[in-house]
Amino acid sequence: MAIGGPSRPRAGSGDRGERILAPSTRTRTVHVAGGTEQAGRARTSLSALAREAVRERIVDRRYPMGTRLVEREVAEELRMSRVPVREALRALVAEGLLELLPHSGVRVRRLERADVRYLYEVWEPLAVQASRLAARQVAAADGPPAGLEALRAALARAEEAAGEDEGTLEVAAHTEFHERIVALSGNPLLARTMEQLGWQLQLLFGMRAEPAHMRAQHADIFRHIAAGDDEPAAASTLLHVRDSRAVALRSLFGDPSLYTK
Repeated sequence: MAIGGPSRPRAGSGDRGERILAPSTRTRTVHVAGGTEQAGRARTSLSALAREAVRERIVDRRYPMGTRLVEREVAEELRMSRVPVREALRALVAEGLLELLPHSGVRVRRLERADVRYLYEVWEPLAVQASRLAARQVAAADGPPAGLEALRAALARAEEAAGEDEGTLEVAAHTEFHERIVALSGNPLLARTMEQLGWQLQLLFGMRAEPAHMRAQHADIFRHIAAGDDEPAAASTLLHVRDSRAVALRSLFGDPSLYTK
């Protein structure tokens, strides 16, 4: 059964809190030559591309929370056939980015306060440990490790992207900065674990403008890592993550409390 929905209602109808996409591009069906095996591989590849495209649109708020996605319309927008798009939407339901609507397709899931709490309960200790380990890697190296220069470049990009109108560059730069710290930590298990949180963190980063003092915190974190000072790096990261959590909660729910009052 296809994931889809009824025809779009006329302007002004429907749930006030829901936004239904109306892409204007025409469908371009992708034909696969070869055999069943090649077609299966191609479909899987297209499904992965569709999943990434929809995920990106959710993270950068082109599909805001509560947006209803209709399979046919998403396929038209992505210029793909409906089969890989259907598979992509199902995969994103399983990831928790989308939720099923009875008889009317899927919509972008609205985050609850508990979702933010769960994410930060996991991210906080991992981010703090990543900074601590990164500083230790720098301290143990004979000279500045290559990852340190990559982190410096990520910090510079984050500064350049500050205040960018759409916010997408700033979100990407913020995410990259933290990814570079994880890479510099030298712990592949930590890197794989943090990778699983990537899109969820980007989703939260994209929901609020980052205050100037939080951008300054990036510089503090970098300074301590570059100096090989593990505990100051960890402490700076802890402050940054907790400020990030408060900003996200205030942006989403109007106050920084982790629990409802």
